Amino acid sequence: MRSFETGQTVVRRDVHRSGRVWSEQALRVVADTGEALVTACAPGAEARWPALYVKARADGDRSVRTEAFEAMAAGEWDLADSRWEETELLLWKSPDLWFSVNAFFVPSGGGRRLRNWYVNFEHPTVRTAKGFDTFDLAVDLVVDPDLSRWRWKDEDEYAHGRRLGIVSEAEHRAVDAARTQVLAMIEERSGPFGDADAWAGWRWDPAWPAPRLP
Repeated sequence: MRSFETGQTVVRRDVHRSGRVWSEQALRVVADTGEALVTACAPGAEARWPALYVKARADGDRSVRTEAFEAMAAGEWDLADSRWEETELLLWKSPDLWFSVNAFFVPSGGGRRLRNWYVNFEHPTVRTAKGFDTFDLAVDLVVDPDLSRWRWKDEDEYAHGRRLGIVSEAEHRAVDAARTQVLAMIEERSGPFGDADAWAGWRWDPAWPAPRLP
């Protein structure tokens, strides 16, 4: 398996089963081990999102995201240039798992604080020459910084994706198993949750410019 160097720019792509790219995001490598690839981004990092997602964010209208799912099901979408905003992101992705664990940081008192953990349910990764491919399956888990509470997010979009056939029955079963796995990791304080204090103390390396797409 190809290894990436710390500080290297890599590209995370969401690739639809048709082979078309749904989104791409530039990240910096924090660590690449046999267990997981850890990457990060900061405000200004380049991305390309579905044009309807960009519109939904600009207009503050989440209903437009429903249109984006319908466009995906029809195989008709365009990508628009965008940039990561507001938060710093630290992303842990083990290659065979159906989820990634993300930590979001926001400005606080002249520094940064961990706002929340965010578990994104998605395909296992496929390494590429420039980074890795996966596919976001819509449903997410938002977890308090101290791991004391959590809540599911975007269950409505996940259900809509299932109705449209974007999420297959096999993928649904994999997500169900991954939900159980993640909750066990939180309870047991395993995986990245086992080193939560170190994660909470992470900071973006000021020597790294915001990553750009190749």
